[in-house]
Amino acid sequence: MTYKVEISPTAVADIEQIFLWMRDSSLDKAHQWVRGCYEILLTLEKFPNGCPMSPESEYMGIEIRQLLYKKQFRILFTVSETSEEDGGIVRIHRVRHSSQKRLRHPEQLLDDDDE
Repeated sequence: MTYKVEISPTAVADIEQIFLWMRDSSLDKAHQWVRGCYEILLTLEKFPNGCPMSPESEYMGIEIRQLLYKKQFRILFTVSETSEEDGGIVRIHRVRHSSQKRLRHPEQLLDDDDE
């Protein structure tokens, strides 16, 4: 079963912001990080439900899963099941450094117009 991966504008903005921050130290490492980030996002086409629930899932009341990238970045996403043939949709909502505060409100996760 294959899932369609959709990346929200907010997640794209998160990735861009991290790239700009990393670029100050090393342009090559920043480019490598971005390429690797998009590559790992695409791995969610297969078995996204194998990723653990994020801490935000508990107090938001939404099944939010997370995929760790480079042990420092949390990719927050939701999975919508469709028919068995289609698999479903994986929506990437945010990409955050693990040291950032946890999101407290669903609009911080789901609102793509706030950033």
